Amino acid sequence: MDGRYKTLTMSQTALILSKYPLDISLVERTPPQVGPGSAVIRVLAANVLSYAANVYSGRRPYPHPTPFVPGSTAIGRIAALGSDATLLQPGQLVFFDCFIVGRDDPTSLILHGLHSGTTPGSAKLAEGEWRDSTYAEYAMVPLENCFPLDETRLLGDLGYQVEDLMYLSAMSVPFGGLRDVGVKAGEKVIISPATGTFGGAAVITALAMGARVVAMGRNADALERVKALNPDRIRIVLNTGDVTADTNELTKDGPADVFLDISPPEAVASTHMQSCILALRREGRASLMGGQRGLVALPILEIMRYNLNVRGKWMYTKEDVRVLINLAETGYFKLGPAGGIATPTAFPLKDFVAAFEVAAENQGFGGGAVIAP
Repeated sequence: MDGRYKTLTMSQTALILSKYPLDISLVERTPPQVGPGSAVIRVLAANVLSYAANVYSGRRPYPHPTPFVPGSTAIGRIAALGSDATLLQPGQLVFFDCFIVGRDDPTSLILHGLHSGTTPGSAKLAEGEWRDSTYAEYAMVPLENCFPLDETRLLGDLGYQVEDLMYLSAMSVPFGGLRDVGVKAGEKVIISPATGTFGGAAVITALAMGARVVAMGRNADALERVKALNPDRIRIVLNTGDVTADTNELTKDGPADVFLDISPPEAVASTHMQSCILALRREGRASLMGGQRGLVALPILEIMRYNLNVRGKWMYTKEDVRVLINLAETGYFKLGPAGGIATPTAFPLKDFVAAFEVAAENQGFGGGAVIAP
């Protein structure tokens, strides 16, 4: 038998969500056993989304079979490898990406430990091997979702903490959308809303890609904090709800090349979608990554007249993740305090309620919480 194929025999602690709403308990259980196509990672830090409590309480009704180990993207070390692994090595530091895609069907998509998708194939992924996620000492994950990290460079030369690396999770989402519409250095990019977890990450990501940023939102104080990241390359615009006035403000230094929407579900009635699209130049591009539920008004006539390219984008590709990690390792994407990103607070498994609360209270540029089993 290949020496990388290892059986884990010790016990481990894990969080189990037995049923909705928020019936979560800390239990002792046998670690997952690795097989072909998978790896078992020792979880060092697992991301806690700002809306995690809303999901696991049922207030944001994401589908997922119960019982299961909740979780998200994580930083970990390889503890065991399937016999078909060719690159990864035991003990290696890796970024585990929670966005799992069916190997034989790219329309089967799940968010590990969070959302079981919308198709029968997706549900099968969530009900089977990939049911349990990373709020545990050990997690079994697909080989292709483990991305090697240059530990010497990231934790040594650049001086990051493991928790700092978790911000790659927030950056990966807007990076996928911005790459999808081909953002180029020097272009003007509108980010709206720009003050939440993913909006803030989008601002940092667009800056790192060489763009000028117009950050739009409803909270004036939060927008000022966004501008402080880079006053020379960030301009802020308050969303007043007046489409004409907001469009004029967005375009006072010329039309934009790109608009990235990354709205929460509650923003379905917001007028920013119209004003930001109207602020685009001819042949401009819009990347729609928001979670609005329901119908959203779009300026169809202007989209047609100005040959605008409006694309929907859910999450990112594996190539996006590889490029993002490379940019972090080379120092183009700065993490932690060096990049204006607060290091998140690490909580043990038993303090998951506090972790959910801190994550909800600290949206924007880092901070928040991770679970460190």
